[in-house]
Amino acid sequence: MTKRLTYIDWMRGLACVVMFQTHCYDSWLNAEARQTTFFAWSRLAGTLPAPLFIFLAGLSVALVTEKLREKGITRNEIAKQTMLRGAEVFGLGMLFRIQEFALGYPRSPWTDLFRVDVLNILGISMILLGAVCWLAGSGSPAAVRNRSLVAAVAIAAAVACATPGLWTIWRPKFLPWLLESYINGVHIFNLPQPWLFPLFPWIAFAFAGLIVGFWMFTDLARRLQGSSFALLAAASVVICGLSVLFDHLPMRWFGAYDYWHTSPNFFLMRCGVLVAMLSFAYGWCRWGLARAGFSALAHLGKTSLLVYWVHIEFVYGRFSILPKGQCSILKATAGLIAIFAAMLALSLFRTRWKQRKAGAAPSTQLQSSPAM
Repeated sequence: MTKRLTYIDWMRGLACVVMFQTHCYDSWLNAEARQTTFFAWSRLAGTLPAPLFIFLAGLSVALVTEKLREKGITRNEIAKQTMLRGAEVFGLGMLFRIQEFALGYPRSPWTDLFRVDVLNILGISMILLGAVCWLAGSGSPAAVRNRSLVAAVAIAAAVACATPGLWTIWRPKFLPWLLESYINGVHIFNLPQPWLFPLFPWIAFAFAGLIVGFWMFTDLARRLQGSSFALLAAASVVICGLSVLFDHLPMRWFGAYDYWHTSPNFFLMRCGVLVAMLSFAYGWCRWGLARAGFSALAHLGKTSLLVYWVHIEFVYGRFSILPKGQCSILKATAGLIAIFAAMLALSLFRTRWKQRKAGAAPSTQLQSSPAM
């Protein structure tokens, strides 16, 4: 059984909390509160959860793949496991859309059934990650890992660089909107929508996670052990610096320049932030207060898919606990605290129920999963 890595669960839990605040304030705040600096910062923080979940999926796929290779599992079986899990997550994403449509009927349009959401892209990302790891071939673990690393770097760079064009001058308009939406998030609006999660650029975060995950098994990282995360922290500074440098260059990518949505420079910046957060999470869970005992974030991270699924209905859905678009910041914050407490209670119940069902003693080390 593969042991869970606490810092990955902790990061997923952090993504859940940031997601809660983003959704709660977006759903409940009134028009006056939406004009405040507070709401602007809330929205800025809201750009983190989706890339965090997708990045961590790529990281987890790499870690699980390497562990299975060390046990002598064939590349066909490894790819099969990863791709089947990706298909399962994609299926759950479609089921989630059906549930949202049913609960919102008759107000919800049928086109929402085909909206490209984070679970859809997470599932497709895992399928493609499994395929790339399979295409890396067989041979010594180091050789396969190096080929996988090169492929992941190339794919992440290609996706990031192709995104501006695919959102503008290279749009595949010949495709039906429900297929084009998977490329650029056009949905039914005839223009790409930045609030959706198309393959370009979101899948690049999965390959960024795959790169970091495979790097952690290189000879250098193994020699450095925990200090390898200090090297990652230094790399995050370099990555963010390159993002700023490239953004100030006179050259621009194809299509209209949109730093906050399609720019490869913003992708670089977010990757730098994700790597920095990973380094911090490792240090916090190894030497910080996360070691002191119960960690709410780590528990949420173990059931991140469940709490993502459930909280949506109590924030955006028919069962919203507060009136949508009518609350002050103080009232919405009280609702956020209630959502956090309820989701933590749900997470604890789910974890303990699974432990009782499996007949296992309570433990902080559970089987690892490469998804949310």
